[in-house]
Amino acid sequence: MTEGTAAALRRFEEVALLLQQPEVAADRPRCRELMKEYKKLEPLGEMGSACQRAEETVREAETILREENDRELCRLAEEELLAARAEIERLTREMELFLLPHDPNDEKSVIMEIRAGTGGEEAALFAAVLYRMYTMAAAKRGWRYEVMSVNETELGGYKEIIFSIEGEGVYSRLKFESGVHRVQRVPVTDSQGKIQTSAVTVAVLPEADEVEIEIDPKDLKIDTYRASGAGGQHINKTESAIRITHLPTGLVVECQDERSQYKNKDRAMKVLRSRLLEQKRTEQETAIAENRRSQVGSGDRSGRIRTYNYPQGRVTDHRVDLTLYRLDAILDGELDPLTDALLAREQAERLGTGESK
Repeated sequence: MTEGTAAALRRFEEVALLLQQPEVAADRPRCRELMKEYKKLEPLGEMGSACQRAEETVREAETILREENDRELCRLAEEELLAARAEIERLTREMELFLLPHDPNDEKSVIMEIRAGTGGEEAALFAAVLYRMYTMAAAKRGWRYEVMSVNETELGGYKEIIFSIEGEGVYSRLKFESGVHRVQRVPVTDSQGKIQTSAVTVAVLPEADEVEIEIDPKDLKIDTYRASGAGGQHINKTESAIRITHLPTGLVVECQDERSQYKNKDRAMKVLRSRLLEQKRTEQETAIAENRRSQVGSGDRSGRIRTYNYPQGRVTDHRVDLTLYRLDAILDGELDPLTDALLAREQAERLGTGESK
């Protein structure tokens, strides 16, 4: 156990004792602060207690092995000793990980942007498949999702679709989806049955609060126009579509999915704030990221993070060299096996560097 972990456990015990004192209970502001700290440290305290129980098991087993001659009893003690030592190692690692700085965006909701890349209509159709995958994954976790902007093709694909997913810890689970998703399958438009490789890009942006990103109205150019494309009867009848240009950065956001110009503007501003927050975060981390890449290489295979191979029914995540022959389940929103592997890699890197990514 590291010195930092031991100090945190001592603080948890100290806070627990303070909360039992009458003078603390009478001081409501202080009591609230201590309760907040207690709740924050409570998982660590539970792991510390489990670790102490495992350490006691180690001591008892070592005593038996040292003092007893009964072979069967010693065999059982040795099994308990090995299991307890493994438990101590696991808990120690989890406590160290618990105390590392966490990504402040992990608990946020997200705005996702899916865009068809190489492959024309086939890429657009796969963009629709990925949208379905993410919304099914969201539904399984009880998260809410809402389309903010969509540009459909005649065959039902998406040149671009932007949507929000709201819920607890959304970014922590979906942040790994950013990058190029490659698909290998026979397109519905191919009569010869040849396998085609197409690509779709996915961006996952933590949703920005207004207090995080201040936007000067003078920096905005707002245009209205008539919506176009497949849709309801309101299409092309009213100028409800909104285009917002952020003049200092050149970022452009369009939204035409709602009948109300006000709702389209509100959605467009939400997307703009998230893009500006992501740009700000990226700029702050550029130096660190470049230093890391210089040490371990880019590892991004030209941005490709995942391949979906329909003929073989497999999905490969290139960042962790993980291949699963569960294509149908994954496309139905079963992303946990992929996400858990990526989280494990992130945790290993955090433990190795002593800081969050």
